[in-house]
Amino acid sequence: MQTVIPATSKAIASLLRADFTTQWRNRRAVILIVLVPVIILVSWKGMIEKVGGAFILSNCITIGLTAIGLMGYANSIARDREKGVFQRLRVAPVSSWSIMFSRLAVQLAMILIVTLAVFIAGFYIDKISVSFAGYVVALFAAICGGALYLSIGQVIVGRIQNPEIVNATCRLVYFVFIMVGMFGEFGAFPDALTKVVHWSPYGVVRRIVSASLHPDGWKMEDTTALLITLGYTVVFATLGIKWFKWSNK
Repeated sequence: MQTVIPATSKAIASLLRADFTTQWRNRRAVILIVLVPVIILVSWKGMIEKVGGAFILSNCITIGLTAIGLMGYANSIARDREKGVFQRLRVAPVSSWSIMFSRLAVQLAMILIVTLAVFIAGFYIDKISVSFAGYVVALFAAICGGALYLSIGQVIVGRIQNPEIVNATCRLVYFVFIMVGMFGEFGAFPDALTKVVHWSPYGVVRRIVSASLHPDGWKMEDTTALLITLGYTVVFATLGIKWFKWSNK
């Protein structure tokens, strides 16, 4: 009996439908990822006059992007690999890139949802108003930042096979990024360490998102931060893909 290979478009459509269905079934985790940056945004309402709305929005969006890449993407890949989902998909008549494209499409949707949620909460609750161009450019900046954290998650899940250790590592890295990033951005560390934080994954993502909210004030340092963000993404993605195994065996 001859094996019928489905068209690439049909295969991708089926994978997307399955992955979005799985994401919907895990909607509690999705809600938590969205709520955390929104809650922080609301709690920092009194700081807007001191540090500016762009600073607050960019920090909250960066926190959400970190959660997507580490707590969401990496853990879901590790769980599915442990359950043998990827092994079954690999023997199906679909290409490997189609499988990963579907997963990344779901994460792109999450990036847009978190970013829009922060924008909406910032406008209606904190009364932070940004130009239409600022919102659009910031969405693209958030996608670039989200790609960086997805690549970091890929490195973790590529290097570590055990899903429990992946979960513990993601929680630790998430905590370090958030705590060190926030305190560093607020100038709570010595000057040398503060500079390191500014050019860390957290610092460069926060900077490009903040600068994108006011694109007319874009500076050379913001371009440098964007280039570093893309550089981080390429390096981490390359290592993550190189180390990744489709099964734990």
